[in-house]
Amino acid sequence: MERLTGRVALVTGAAGGIGSATAKRLAAEGAAVLLTDVSDAQHVVEEIKANHGRAAYRRHDVTSETDWTDAVEAAVAQFGRLDILVNNAGIGDRLTLEETPLDDYERVIAITQTSVFLGMKAASAALHASGHGAVINISSIFGSSGGFGSSPSYHAAKGAVRTMTKTVALNWATTGVRVNSLHPGFIKTPMLDESMGTPAEQMMFDLTPMGHLGRPEDIAAGVAYLASDDAAFVTGSELYIDGGYMAR
Repeated sequence: MERLTGRVALVTGAAGGIGSATAKRLAAEGAAVLLTDVSDAQHVVEEIKANHGRAAYRRHDVTSETDWTDAVEAAVAQFGRLDILVNNAGIGDRLTLEETPLDDYERVIAITQTSVFLGMKAASAALHASGHGAVINISSIFGSSGGFGSSPSYHAAKGAVRTMTKTVALNWATTGVRVNSLHPGFIKTPMLDESMGTPAEQMMFDLTPMGHLGRPEDIAAGVAYLASDDAAFVTGSELYIDGGYMAR
Protein backbone atom coordinates (compact mmCIF):
# COMPACT_ATOMS: atom_id res chain seq x y z
CA MET A 1 0.00 0.00 0.00
CA GLU A 2 1.47 3.35 -1.08
CA ARG A 3 -0.78 6.02 0.40
CA LEU A 4 1.93 8.69 0.32
CA THR A 5 3.19 8.52 -3.26
CA GLY A 6 4.40 11.92 -4.43
CA ARG A 7 4.61 13.40 -0.95
CA VAL A 8 7.62 14.57 1.03
CA ALA A 9 8.20 14.08 4.76
CA LEU A 10 10.65 15.48 7.27
CA VAL A 11 11.25 13.24 10.29
CA THR A 12 13.31 14.43 13.26
CA GLY A 13 15.22 12.12 15.59
CA ALA A 14 15.43 9.69 12.69
CA ALA A 15 18.74 7.93 13.41
CA GLY A 16 17.13 5.15 15.45
CA GLY A 17 14.14 3.86 17.36
CA ILE A 18 10.74 5.32 16.51
CA GLY A 19 12.25 7.91 14.15
CA SER A 20 14.04 5.46 11.89
CA ALA A 21 11.07 3.08 11.85
CA THR A 22 8.83 6.01 10.90
CA ALA A 23 11.13 7.17 8.11
CA LYS A 24 11.25 3.65 6.67
CA ARG A 25 7.46 3.23 6.86
CA LEU A 26 6.75 6.58 5.19
CA ALA A 27 9.25 5.75 2.44
CA ALA A 28 7.63 2.32 1.97
CA GLU A 29 4.31 4.12 1.53
CA GLY A 30 5.79 6.17 -1.29
CA ALA A 31 7.02 9.36 0.38
CA ALA A 32 10.43 10.92 -0.11
CA VAL A 33 11.89 11.44 3.35
CA LEU A 34 14.41 13.87 4.80
CA LEU A 35 15.76 12.26 7.96
CA THR A 36 17.22 14.69 10.48
CA ASP A 37 19.11 14.08 13.70
CA VAL A 38 22.22 15.20 15.58
CA SER A 39 23.38 11.59 15.16
CA ASP A 40 24.23 10.17 11.76
CA ALA A 41 21.17 8.63 10.06
CA GLN A 42 22.88 7.80 6.78
CA HIS A 43 22.59 4.06 7.51
CA VAL A 44 18.80 4.44 7.56
CA VAL A 45 18.92 6.37 4.29
CA GLU A 46 20.91 3.56 2.68
CA GLU A 47 18.39 0.98 3.90
CA ILE A 48 15.53 3.00 2.42
CA LYS A 49 17.35 3.37 -0.89
CA ALA A 50 18.12 -0.35 -0.96
CA ASN A 51 14.37 -0.89 -0.84
CA HIS A 52 13.87 1.50 -3.77
CA GLY A 53 12.78 4.43 -1.63
CA ARG A 54 13.87 8.07 -1.73
CA ALA A 55 15.61 9.57 1.29
CA ALA A 56 18.34 11.91 2.44
CA TYR A 57 19.94 12.78 5.77
CA ARG A 58 20.70 16.20 7.24
CA ARG A 59 22.32 16.95 10.59
CA HIS A 60 19.83 19.04 12.54
CA ASP A 61 19.82 20.56 16.01
CA VAL A 62 16.08 20.80 16.71
CA THR A 63 16.64 23.50 19.35
CA SER A 64 18.04 25.88 16.72
CA GLU A 65 15.65 28.12 14.79
CA THR A 66 18.27 28.55 12.07
CA ASP A 67 18.72 24.78 11.73
CA TRP A 68 14.96 24.40 11.38
CA THR A 69 14.80 26.98 8.59
CA ASP A 70 17.68 25.25 6.82
CA ALA A 71 16.14 21.78 7.22
CA VAL A 72 12.81 22.82 5.72
CA GLU A 73 14.55 24.62 2.87
CA ALA A 74 16.68 21.50 2.26
CA ALA A 75 13.61 19.27 2.03
CA VAL A 76 11.97 21.60 -0.48
CA ALA A 77 15.18 22.09 -2.48
CA GLN A 78 15.92 18.36 -2.72
CA PHE A 79 12.43 16.93 -3.13
CA GLY A 80 10.40 19.87 -4.41
CA ARG A 81 7.89 20.29 -1.57
CA LEU A 82 7.06 19.41 2.05
CA ASP A 83 3.81 17.68 2.94
CA ILE A 84 4.46 15.85 6.21
CA LEU A 85 6.29 16.93 9.37
CA VAL A 86 6.97 14.37 12.08
CA ASN A 87 8.27 15.98 15.28
CA ASN A 88 9.81 12.93 16.91
CA ALA A 89 13.06 14.18 18.46
CA GLY A 90 13.11 14.16 22.24
CA ILE A 91 14.99 13.14 25.36
CA GLY A 92 13.85 12.15 28.83
CA ASP A 93 14.90 12.36 32.45
CA ARG A 94 14.47 10.12 35.48
CA LEU A 95 14.95 12.36 38.52
CA THR A 96 12.41 13.72 40.97
CA LEU A 97 11.47 17.39 41.08
CA GLU A 98 13.84 18.08 43.98
CA GLU A 99 16.75 16.32 42.28
CA THR A 100 16.35 17.96 38.85
CA PRO A 101 18.89 20.74 38.08
CA LEU A 102 17.47 23.71 36.20
CA ASP A 103 19.92 23.18 33.33
CA ASP A 104 18.70 19.58 32.86
CA TYR A 105 15.06 20.71 32.98
CA GLU A 106 15.64 23.40 30.36
CA ARG A 107 17.55 21.01 28.08
CA VAL A 108 14.70 18.48 28.06
CA ILE A 109 12.17 21.25 27.42
CA ALA A 110 14.27 22.65 24.55
CA ILE A 111 14.73 19.33 22.75
CA THR A 112 11.36 17.74 23.46
CA GLN A 113 8.97 20.72 23.55
CA THR A 114 10.45 23.87 22.03
CA SER A 115 11.60 21.89 18.99
CA VAL A 116 7.95 21.14 18.16
CA PHE A 117 7.08 24.85 18.23
CA LEU A 118 10.09 25.70 16.07
CA GLY A 119 9.35 22.90 13.62
CA MET A 120 5.72 23.81 13.03
CA LYS A 121 6.62 27.48 12.69
CA ALA A 122 9.45 26.83 10.22
CA ALA A 123 7.41 24.38 8.13
CA SER A 124 4.15 26.33 8.11
CA ALA A 125 4.48 27.96 4.70
CA ALA A 126 5.62 24.77 2.96
CA LEU A 127 2.89 22.70 4.60
CA HIS A 128 0.21 25.20 3.65
CA ALA A 129 1.42 25.14 0.05
CA SER A 130 1.14 21.36 -0.03
CA GLY A 131 -2.60 20.78 -0.24
CA HIS A 132 -2.05 17.65 1.86
CA GLY A 133 -0.27 19.13 4.89
CA ALA A 134 0.00 16.90 7.94
CA VAL A 135 1.90 17.31 11.20
CA ILE A 136 2.36 14.42 13.60
CA ASN A 137 3.82 15.40 16.97
CA ILE A 138 5.13 12.52 19.04
CA SER A 139 3.97 13.00 22.62
CA SER A 140 3.66 10.13 25.14
CA ILE A 141 1.27 8.42 27.49
CA PHE A 142 3.01 10.66 30.01
CA GLY A 143 1.78 13.71 28.13
CA SER A 144 -1.61 12.86 29.63
CA SER A 145 -0.77 11.13 32.92
CA GLY A 146 1.53 11.72 35.84
CA GLY A 147 3.49 8.55 35.29
CA PHE A 148 5.32 7.53 38.43
CA GLY A 149 5.88 10.92 40.02
CA SER A 150 9.37 11.49 38.62
CA SER A 151 10.74 12.97 35.35
CA PRO A 152 9.07 16.40 35.72
CA SER A 153 10.71 17.94 32.66
CA TYR A 154 9.72 15.04 30.37
CA HIS A 155 6.13 15.10 31.58
CA ALA A 156 5.95 18.88 31.25
CA ALA A 157 7.35 18.76 27.73
CA LYS A 158 5.12 15.95 26.49
CA GLY A 159 2.05 17.54 28.07
CA ALA A 160 2.88 20.79 26.30
CA VAL A 161 3.27 18.94 22.99
CA ARG A 162 -0.24 17.50 23.48
CA THR A 163 -1.93 20.86 24.06
CA MET A 164 0.22 22.78 21.57
CA THR A 165 -0.90 20.27 18.95
CA LYS A 166 -4.55 21.05 19.67
CA THR A 167 -4.20 24.81 19.54
CA VAL A 168 -2.29 24.74 16.24
CA ALA A 169 -4.81 22.24 14.84
CA LEU A 170 -7.60 24.70 15.62
CA ASN A 171 -5.68 27.59 14.11
CA TRP A 172 -5.03 25.65 10.90
CA ALA A 173 -8.33 23.72 10.76
CA THR A 174 -9.63 25.47 7.65
CA THR A 175 -6.27 25.91 5.93
CA GLY A 176 -5.66 22.37 4.68
CA VAL A 177 -3.07 21.36 7.27
CA ARG A 178 -3.97 18.73 9.87
CA VAL A 179 -2.11 18.50 13.19
CA ASN A 180 -2.33 15.49 15.52
CA SER A 181 -0.39 14.04 18.43
CA LEU A 182 0.62 10.41 18.80
CA HIS A 183 1.16 8.96 22.26
CA PRO A 184 3.35 5.86 22.52
CA GLY A 185 3.28 3.61 25.55
CA PHE A 186 6.27 1.47 26.51
CA ILE A 187 8.10 0.87 23.22
CA LYS A 188 11.21 -1.26 22.89
CA THR A 189 13.72 1.34 21.74
CA PRO A 190 17.31 2.12 22.77
CA MET A 191 15.87 4.56 25.34
CA LEU A 192 14.69 1.54 27.33
CA ASP A 193 17.85 -0.57 26.94
CA GLU A 194 19.03 0.09 30.50
CA SER A 195 15.71 -1.21 31.84
CA MET A 196 15.86 -4.53 30.03
CA GLY A 197 16.42 -7.49 32.34
CA THR A 198 15.66 -5.40 35.44
CA PRO A 199 12.56 -5.14 37.65
CA ALA A 200 11.63 -2.04 35.62
CA GLU A 201 11.12 -4.21 32.54
CA GLN A 202 8.69 -6.45 34.40
CA MET A 203 6.90 -3.38 35.75
CA MET A 204 6.32 -2.14 32.19
CA PHE A 205 4.91 -5.53 31.23
CA ASP A 206 2.66 -5.53 34.29
CA LEU A 207 1.37 -2.00 33.60
CA THR A 208 0.55 -2.76 29.96
CA PRO A 209 -2.75 -4.65 29.68
CA MET A 210 -1.55 -6.46 26.54
CA GLY A 211 1.40 -7.77 28.58
CA HIS A 212 4.29 -6.87 26.29
CA LEU A 213 6.23 -3.90 24.98
CA GLY A 214 5.37 -2.22 21.70
CA ARG A 215 7.67 -2.02 18.69
CA PRO A 216 8.85 1.13 16.88
CA GLU A 217 7.00 -0.23 13.84
CA ASP A 218 3.72 -0.01 15.78
CA ILE A 219 4.22 3.72 16.17
CA ALA A 220 5.35 4.13 12.56
CA ALA A 221 2.11 2.56 11.37
CA GLY A 222 0.14 5.15 13.34
CA VAL A 223 2.20 7.98 11.88
CA ALA A 224 1.61 6.69 8.36
CA TYR A 225 -2.15 6.64 8.99
CA LEU A 226 -2.21 10.19 10.37
CA ALA A 227 -0.06 11.43 7.48
CA SER A 228 -2.31 9.88 4.84
CA ASP A 229 -5.65 10.87 3.35
CA ASP A 230 -7.20 8.02 5.34
CA ALA A 231 -7.09 10.55 8.20
CA ALA A 232 -8.47 13.41 6.11
CA PHE A 233 -11.07 14.31 8.77
CA VAL A 234 -8.72 13.88 11.73
CA THR A 235 -7.11 16.92 13.34
CA GLY A 236 -6.43 17.99 16.91
CA SER A 237 -6.70 14.35 17.98
CA GLU A 238 -4.60 12.13 20.23
CA LEU A 239 -3.73 8.64 18.98
CA TYR A 240 -2.65 6.33 21.81
CA ILE A 241 -0.58 3.31 20.80
CA ASP A 242 0.08 1.90 24.24
CA GLY A 243 -1.15 -1.68 24.57
CA GLY A 244 -4.11 -0.45 26.61
CA TYR A 245 -2.14 1.53 29.23
CA MET A 246 -4.39 4.60 29.17
CA ALA A 247 -7.55 2.49 29.30
CA ARG A 248 -6.82 1.32 32.86
